[in-house]
Amino acid sequence: MSKPHQGARGSYGARTAPYAQPSPTTARGRARSAPYLFVLPAALLFALFFALPIGYAIWLSLHKAQVKGLGLGKGAKQEVWAGLGNYTAALTDPELLHSAARVLGYGLVVVPVMLGLALFFALLLDSERVRARAFGRLAIFLPYAVPGVIAALLWGFLYLPAVSPFHYLLRAIGLPEPDLMDGGLLYGSMANIAVWGGTGFNMIVIYTALRSLPAEVFEAARLDGCSELQIALRIKIPMVAPSLVLTFFFSVIATLQVFNEPMTLRPLTNGIPSSWSPLMKVFSDAFTGGNIYAASATAVILALVTFLLSFALLRASNRSTTQGAPR
Repeated sequence: MSKPHQGARGSYGARTAPYAQPSPTTARGRARSAPYLFVLPAALLFALFFALPIGYAIWLSLHKAQVKGLGLGKGAKQEVWAGLGNYTAALTDPELLHSAARVLGYGLVVVPVMLGLALFFALLLDSERVRARAFGRLAIFLPYAVPGVIAALLWGFLYLPAVSPFHYLLRAIGLPEPDLMDGGLLYGSMANIAVWGGTGFNMIVIYTALRSLPAEVFEAARLDGCSELQIALRIKIPMVAPSLVLTFFFSVIATLQVFNEPMTLRPLTNGIPSSWSPLMKVFSDAFTGGNIYAASATAVILALVTFLLSFALLRASNRSTTQGAPR
């Protein structure tokens, strides 16, 4: 019997090179760099699509376009430094101040009604006596799944007297037909769209917080003779206060950034100006007036106001939670 060739690769009895173990220093270096490698894609996306546009908007807000002569020919229009001139013009612009006042009135209607309905539905679905809770959650949440532009179009045609079934019924009965697209009723019409679409999301947040509460607390309260209304008012609502603060925080931000409802309803009525809300003012200045520098300054001011208001609300919420916590 012939012996196996010792020099053949992979032959029986051939020796293999020992596995090279990494040094402790290399292993520690890899362990330290691994989290940064996982975070790197998110950091790049954040820098490209969030931080960079914000920085560019700030840079534009500090410049302006200077036209030489008739503005014809190459080099007739130049971008020059403006400093805080755009911000001064924006803060003294009556259109921006009026749009801020309109959004304030709009928010005074939307936020309390929407959060009140969300809390009511969440407490109702959390009750043990309610049947078909799964269907109720889906039915209340479903309007939130409808895109805002489509919802505004649907409600806009329901508001129009020529095609609205509500106006048809009022005419058939002989009752007066209110103009829901003009005057003071316009606030209620747009607030109705926001409430219809946002109540479901806030309800889900509050309802999830209610379902996470221990059932022993409610059983003890019932044994002590508390009614369902007393349990809801004295136990459930105080225990879900952080969720209420969170939904209030989201609702205020959405109110300050209202754009879809008035912009979609504007072609259907003459009662909505092009600067009805601050974001509509930004859109009008940038794409209708062609003044992207003033629009950038207004956008930066709106972002700062939103940030400061959010910071103040969170600070007040944390302070009240800390003072109310047991020591």
